Amino acid sequence: MEKYIPQEIETKWQKIWQENHSDCCPDDNGKPPYYVLEMFPYPSGNLHMGHVRNYTIGDVIARYRRMNGFNVLHPMGFDAFGMPAENAAIKRNIPPKEWTYSNIANMERQQKALGLSYDWEREVATCHKEYYKWTQWIFELLYKKGLAYRKEAKVNWCESCNTVLANEQVIDGKCWRCDHDVVKKDLKQWFFKITDYADRLLADLNLLEGWPDRVKVMQRNWIGRSEGANFFFDIPEIGEKVEMFSTRIDTVFGSTFVVLAPEHPFVERLIKGKPNEQALRTFIGQMKNQSDLERTSNEAEKVGMFTGAYAVNPLNNEQVPIWIANYVLADYGTGAVMGVAGHDQRDYEFCKKYGIPIHYVIDDPEGNYDFSGNGDTAFTGEGVLMNSGEFNGLTIEEGQKAITKWLEEHHCGKGTVNFRLRDWLISRQRYWGAPIPVIYCEKCGEQLVPEEQLPVELPEDVQFTAGAVSPLATSEKFIHCTCPKCGGPAVRETDTMDTFVCSSWYYLRYTDARNTAKPWDPQKANHWMNVDQYIGGIEHAILHLLYSRFLMKVFHDEGFAEAVEPFERLLTQGMVLKDGSKMSKSKGNVVSPEEILEKYGADTARLFILFAAPPERDLEWSDQGVEGSYRFLNRVWRIAHQFAALAKSGDVGRRDYTEAERELRLKEHASIAKVSADVQGQNGTYALNTAVSAIMELVNAMYAYSNEHTDIHHDVAAEVNTNLLKLLAPFTPHIAEELWHLIGGAGSIHAQTWPQVDEAALVVNSIELPIQINGKVRERITVTPDIGPDILKEKVLAMPRVQEFIGNKNVVKFIVVPKKIINIVIK
Repeated sequence: MEKYIPQEIETKWQKIWQENHSDCCPDDNGKPPYYVLEMFPYPSGNLHMGHVRNYTIGDVIARYRRMNGFNVLHPMGFDAFGMPAENAAIKRNIPPKEWTYSNIANMERQQKALGLSYDWEREVATCHKEYYKWTQWIFELLYKKGLAYRKEAKVNWCESCNTVLANEQVIDGKCWRCDHDVVKKDLKQWFFKITDYADRLLADLNLLEGWPDRVKVMQRNWIGRSEGANFFFDIPEIGEKVEMFSTRIDTVFGSTFVVLAPEHPFVERLIKGKPNEQALRTFIGQMKNQSDLERTSNEAEKVGMFTGAYAVNPLNNEQVPIWIANYVLADYGTGAVMGVAGHDQRDYEFCKKYGIPIHYVIDDPEGNYDFSGNGDTAFTGEGVLMNSGEFNGLTIEEGQKAITKWLEEHHCGKGTVNFRLRDWLISRQRYWGAPIPVIYCEKCGEQLVPEEQLPVELPEDVQFTAGAVSPLATSEKFIHCTCPKCGGPAVRETDTMDTFVCSSWYYLRYTDARNTAKPWDPQKANHWMNVDQYIGGIEHAILHLLYSRFLMKVFHDEGFAEAVEPFERLLTQGMVLKDGSKMSKSKGNVVSPEEILEKYGADTARLFILFAAPPERDLEWSDQGVEGSYRFLNRVWRIAHQFAALAKSGDVGRRDYTEAERELRLKEHASIAKVSADVQGQNGTYALNTAVSAIMELVNAMYAYSNEHTDIHHDVAAEVNTNLLKLLAPFTPHIAEELWHLIGGAGSIHAQTWPQVDEAALVVNSIELPIQINGKVRERITVTPDIGPDILKEKVLAMPRVQEFIGNKNVVKFIVVPKKIINIVIK
């Protein structure tokens, strides 16, 4: 083939690879295992450029590792449950199953057209009953361990999606899926007790050296560990004690008010019969309709109302007013906080607004703070306790310890640790998800579906107009069942599981994807886990990644896996932008992968997306850049043919390499070293763009040689051609395979050994140094790299052209920048 025609080449080799099962991975072939995984997609119907980037990065790493002697597990599947499929099916009046599987087939076709080296024999789809059977099994495992429970709670509700959302799925007060406002609703819901693992999830972040720091920071902040004290103030009016938590118990003598969340269980009893009861109820109603984000935002105005009731501080027996305010949430901490305006800016502003007294209990050792209460800021610096009875004079740290001890001794508090992390709410009032395997019997109560009866399959006789009730509740055949304990009539749970449950264990299923007896064989999981390199978007930092870490620890504790963390290294690739913004249909800036493949081929698409930016940075789409990548592959096509011809006619006798041949081999082996280092990666960071640059420089060097020389030693021509194609193979697999066979290579290029650096070829026998005289380059000299400074100066000053410029002037300075340049200053 004289001309490079990517469409013909790519179709040809994709068919051959598929027929030969080239990318199928044996469980153990004696080679060291290496597990490369990209986050599997939701089957929306078509790949977008973000998918192409994600998968291409993973494919380069997988192909590179295979050529370096590893048995590489590189699977793919589909995160196939979820609301979009259900909504699309309703809109099109077809079953979600039909819509989903049609999209899966199309996206599989697109992925294969990219030349991605997936082991399709391990493919999973979370909506397949042989998969969600084991998702239900995992639910039952957690239930038996006391980690799955049901309770009535205020939940995040999206009116648009008609379902509950976990806290992590509410972004800026809106649904993460549809961007609709989220409201609070009281519902009985199922939760996973992720909080039981909060300490371990936090501590084990230190094990993740191969994760980006920003992802670990996001998880640390979300888990939100804080040390302090839980303590109680009496409320004599209703005979109750209100529990609070503070990280600054040293300031408890400065408390001048208590704030309850509008939803706190004591509020109703406190406001009943008060003169301003109706105003309080109106205020409470307004607060309940605000999102958590609105109520807790730093920018939001802090508003409140006095209940008319008082609480008693046990340390000084002072009565302090009880307020209701928007900035305290019922489901965060205890739903109550003490207000210490003197040493907390939020409380300070609240007290100034409502005329509540301000007491100071931490002294300023520098004497710079105005304790009159007339300023704009609270005192939040270091100091010693004052106005705190027997604790006066203690440092903040000493005061915290001493006051906590006092609380414990007087049975009105104790030292404790709090977490921002809340339990994972997994109930969803939708159809297209894994049914929760629970049965309710009036006689026996809550019962798990017996394991041998799994999976609980999704029925098809459902209606999608149920609103706040799951569509599953419309199927009579599904709802009515038999109690597994007493054999009497019972009903099924009609909620389905959050799709993040399905995606939090799929990496383990890939290790044993066709096992019908268990979710995976622990021996196989232990052989492959944990995932050596995981690749996906930063948007999953505190959703999928945190949930996966939680479940992995549960599996470890139960003996189903040795690994305690699922992902060894994590790469969070940047977005693909067009005209400075994320591609979207609404902005009219979408570039279709299909169009690029049809016009330029998959190798061009892959090369551009790897070359245009470092993997973790955002990438700006460039039509010119795509065209440039295509031109480069045409250059590769031509130079590989030229060097194949040069090798055939080249000298095969024993002789020393010429200077030009040594320079070519120097560039060749420097390129091997550079590409190897860049694709090997360090701590999850890869420089695939500079690896491509190094390959381009090698191609330029090959052209430079062929333009100036008509002969070459056979070994030099054959080696540089062979190594060029091997370096290209992970990046542009089709053209590399085609050219490999055209130059007479045996077997697949992807089964070859990665080229090794010849250190001898990197030894430089001579270097050329420019000679600058008074700031202008006037001459060049070729010398050995180890030449001494005195000999170098003697040689340079003896050069006729240098003498010509110096003339009868004096050499004021002779400066040598080693292996770079010579500077001569004359006057």
